[in-house]
Order: sequence, then C-alpha cells, then structure tokens
Amino acid sequence: MSVLVAYASRHGATQGIAQRIAARLREDGVLAAAMPARDVTDLVGYDAVVLGSAAYMFHWLADANRFVQRNRDALAAHPLWLFSSGPLGTDPVDAKGRDQLAAAEPKEFPDLKATLHPRGAQVFFGAFDRDAPPIGLAERLTRHLPAGAQEAMPAGDFRDWAAIDAWADGIAAALAPAA
Repeated sequence: MSVLVAYASRHGATQGIAQRIAARLREDGVLAAAMPARDVTDLVGYDAVVLGSAAYMFHWLADANRFVQRNRDALAAHPLWLFSSGPLGTDPVDAKGRDQLAAAEPKEFPDLKATLHPRGAQVFFGAFDRDAPPIGLAERLTRHLPAGAQEAMPAGDFRDWAAIDAWADGIAAALAPAA
C-alpha cells in the first residue's frame, strides 16, 4: 500500500501537517510520501491519496484546486482523504458558538465530497507567524491595518499534533485490510 500525501501550503504550516501525516502513516506500517501538489504529475504508483491545503478566506489554495482538476478521475478511483488547515487559536467554538473547525471548512469541500467521495475530511488548526513576509494581496493588505486590528489575529502555532496523529492512525487502520 503506497499513499501520496499531497499538499498546498503558503507559509509551511500545512506542509508540516502533511509531513507529519506521512511520517505517522510510515510509523503505522504504510508506505507514504508527502509532496507539494504542484509537483505531482500523476497518481501512478499510489494506492491512496491524502490531499490537503491551507485555507484562506474559506478557500483552498490554487495549487490544491489545480491538483484536483488534473487528477479528478484518478482521485475518484482511489481511496481519498482531505484535510485543510487554517483557523487560528485553540477555542473549540467561535464567537457565534459554532464548532470552530466545522465553521472553517473550505468552500470546496461540499463539491469534493459529492464528486470524489473521500473517506474522510478534516479541518485542523493552523499557524500564523506575524513576522513572516506577506504573500498575496490579502496578506499585504492586512499589514496596513491598525495595530489593534493586526493584534486581533492570534499569532502562534495552533496545530494539534495529537489530533493530526489520531487522524493519520485512522487512515492507516482504514487501509490495513487492503494491505
């Protein structure tokens, strides 16, 4: 059983999640490799796929969406899991009382679930380094907000490694009967 963990990451936090998932799958006895989605040309040689992306303004990054478009038929034929990273902080609920991870589900998930039928889809907390150089227009614009508004966005690494490991263990367990 060989698993591709493809990812789209802007500042490296999602890359870190993908690498952790691949490492955990290997610990669980599953051959797994993490690669940037933009570098994957086809799915030949892979028996299953885990695909993840950072989400900005409730949307996956373009590299992840292009990966899906290039590989839609192959993805539909493989066991598939999706993940996203993005919400910041550790509060389980947002200001409106909604589950923070569920509320941060990318806009692409409903279509991907309906057309590709992934075996699982998960949102993980992300990370934000206020000192990282801005990438893209939205990040550059936020740098021009008043200091108080900038401080409202929590900085730090909020990735829940135990939850990520548990999710990867579930993938390994799901693949075990087919191994």
